[in-house]
Amino acid sequence: MQVSIKQPLSNVQLELLKTFSHQLSENDLVELRKMLALFFAQRLIKEADKVWNEKKWTNEEVDAMLVTKMRKSK
Repeated sequence: MQVSIKQPLSNVQLELLKTFSHQLSENDLVELRKMLALFFAQRLIKEADKVWNEKKWTNEEVDAMLVTKMRKSK
């Protein structure tokens, strides 16, 4: 059964709607949420590591950033 859905849904939303057009158990739904959270967390960590390496940050510099107000006033 081909489902046609119009935008403004993203490509991932459309794919998930097609893939999961059936009911999941509550346990499966919780597990799916965990998998998605892990997927995005891993991508974020990879990008953060990339910036860390590009900027050649040290642990001490990052620790200092954690206690420094870095937001610019308007």
